[in-house]
Amino acid sequence: MNRALRVIFAGGGTGGHLFPGIAVAEALLQLRPDSRVSFVGSGNRIEARVVPERGYEFDAVWISGLRRSFSFATALLPLKLFVSLIQSWNILRRRKPHVVVGTGGFASGPLLYVAAKTGRRTLIHEQNEYPGVTTRKLAPLANEVHVTFPSSARMLPDARRIVESGNPVRLSLQRHDAGDARVHFGLHPARRTLFVFGGSLGASAVNRALRSLVPRLVREEYQLIWQTGARDIEEYRSLGALYQGQVVVRPFIDEMDLAYSAADLVLCRAGATSVAELTALGMPAILVPYPHAAADHQYKNAAAVAAQGAARVLRDSELDRLEAELFALLDDDKALERMAGASAKLGRPGAAFDIARAVIRLAEVQEENR
Repeated sequence: MNRALRVIFAGGGTGGHLFPGIAVAEALLQLRPDSRVSFVGSGNRIEARVVPERGYEFDAVWISGLRRSFSFATALLPLKLFVSLIQSWNILRRRKPHVVVGTGGFASGPLLYVAAKTGRRTLIHEQNEYPGVTTRKLAPLANEVHVTFPSSARMLPDARRIVESGNPVRLSLQRHDAGDARVHFGLHPARRTLFVFGGSLGASAVNRALRSLVPRLVREEYQLIWQTGARDIEEYRSLGALYQGQVVVRPFIDEMDLAYSAADLVLCRAGATSVAELTALGMPAILVPYPHAAADHQYKNAAAVAAQGAARVLRDSELDRLEAELFALLDDDKALERMAGASAKLGRPGAAFDIARAVIRLAEVQEENR
């Protein structure tokens, strides 16, 4: 098609549902610089802040997720759904997209539904091994459903077309020289390094389990890059000062590509984005799934990676085994090499471009059918 490509990305609520869409949008604009890209999501969640910061147009719909306990917000859900469907219809009439891409979460549901019902081309991307409720409900209406894990397909039996594309990661995510990356954090360039993180809020259970292991890490001349999360930083900041030059403690790390590059082993939660970044860079990991994730999807993500030999999995209730698992791996060059190789085989660093090409193809079909 010769005309500018118009695409709406719908999704959010969490970074895991938002950032894959941003990655595909970046890839799409590299392939088709004349594309007109906009986003739709909830007006009071992460997408309302991050999307405009990235320079994209944003339309909000009045929608929220279904809570497990009854509340005033739950009682309003039918009204919110009705209003969000009307808002979605108006957005589609005004934006006139060739394709609508849903990246999951409750924020993507209304627009995807109206788009499919009004004959527009739709594509859904599912990040997690166990598809979310929005994906499961709308998969039969979508032209294509792109999944991260091949095992997801069996849970979407009514989908018209399923494509295993992987989970898009930001285009800037690249490996750097390990020694240079360690020096960036003020560490020794040649010592084995552990990188620990739990998302922007941290993972308190992981932080508590790690705290007692820091003296042994230092004693055995390992290094630690530790993102505690803003909530826990004051409790652990003193360890960075006590072991300066060997332990780096921060509330949040912006230079994630450098932190990954500095590490020989990663300890983290098992969100879809974290797993995608680990495998895109071929990182061995100990994964500690967040125990309260919907449908235990983080454990399913972790188990799928561990089944291929790329990670070890510990639940929060098993963190008393962390010391044994951690030092056994840090001391075993061959095990780390095997895990890194298995991780790299799972990685799909080109996922964003693969999905962007699928969007272009769907847009061309849409244009031909006009």
